[in-house]
This record gives sequence, structure tokens and C-alpha cells, in this order.
Amino acid sequence: MSNVPATSATPRRDQIRREAARLFAARGFLGVGVDEIGKAVGISGPGLYRHFSGKDAMLADLLVGISERLLEEGRRRAGAADGPQAALEALISGHVDFALDDSDLITLHDRELLHLREEDRRRVRRLQRGYVELWVQVVREAFPRLADPTSEPLARAAVHAVFGLLNSTPHSIGVKLAQGDRAGLPRAEMAQLLHRLAQGAFAAASDGVAEGVA
Repeated sequence: MSNVPATSATPRRDQIRREAARLFAARGFLGVGVDEIGKAVGISGPGLYRHFSGKDAMLADLLVGISERLLEEGRRRAGAADGPQAALEALISGHVDFALDDSDLITLHDRELLHLREEDRRRVRRLQRGYVELWVQVVREAFPRLADPTSEPLARAAVHAVFGLLNSTPHSIGVKLAQGDRAGLPRAEMAQLLHRLAQGAFAAASDGVAEGVA
């Protein structure tokens, strides 16, 4: 049975999520106790059990939750866009916001996915595959050269390359400052840079078809 709780979100639950993600990312899932998470949110460790059944459930809630959110928000953005190029712009903007604002969750996924129960891990992987397929579809619609079936592997590789770029950036641009800025570059400028780099990667993949890369 899945660890993901079915109860609805509350301000306290959201606070617990944020602090659990921060602590897990900083010290590892196995290095953080329930009492420490409780102290961070101002309640007793046992008081956390009114919101989550334990640390396993918190981790599942975080990793399954962000996978669901990315897919649902991606579908919403793409569906509301006026054409393929606008859909791609919307997807990139959404993922850039995620990478800059939720870097703790990226760290959790990279390091702690193995600590999920098998059912929850499969669920995360299934949601991630859906997210990738959404991007591949939109990229191939936005760049007609990539629409040919023989170019599908190139489009898919470009999507994964862009994910790698965006998801690794928070780990390499310094300490987070107030208002989400980071050492060396304000958040808004970093977001614009990442957006341009992502678009450039997809344009390069499209140009690669013309040059015979695919």
C-alpha cells in the first residue's frame, strides 16, 4: 500500500513539508529524526503523527507530490497555450520556476528516491515518464524538423539534456539569498538565462536534423 496520505493539505502540513524537505536535503533522509522536524515547525515529534504516519510517509508525500504537480501543471500550461511554441515557452518557464524555487526537492529525488517503498517509487517513475512524454510531444510540435519519426530519439535526448541543465543549476549557482536571489545573479536574471539556454538546446537539436545528426 502506498505511503502517500490521502488527506488534504493544510497550512501546518505545508510547513512540515517545507521543513522536512529542507532537512532531508541538507542531512539526508536517514540523518534526520521526527523530533528534529517537529522542532523545526514548533510542535512535538509525536504531534507530527497527526499529519503524517512517519518519515517514510513524508518522503513519499514530497516525491510523489512534486511529480504529480509537475505533470499536472505541465499539462495545464501546455493546454492553455496558444500554439506549440507558446506551449514550449510555458513548459520551460514552469520548470525553471521549479528548479530555482524547489531545489531541495531536486536534491531529495537525486539522493533519496531509493528510500521510497517500491509502490511509491514506481508511481514516481510513472509520473516522470508522463512528464517526459509531454515535453517530447510539445518539442516535436514546436520544431517541425523533429516531428519525423526518425528524429524522435533526438527530441527525447534534447528534453533529457534540458532537464539535466535546469535541475543541476541550483546546485552550482551559490547560496540562496532573500527573495529567491542567489549569490552572483538575481533570480529573475537567472530564470531568463535558463529559459534562453533551454530554447537554444531545442533549436540546436532541430538544426542537427538539417545537418544530418539524426
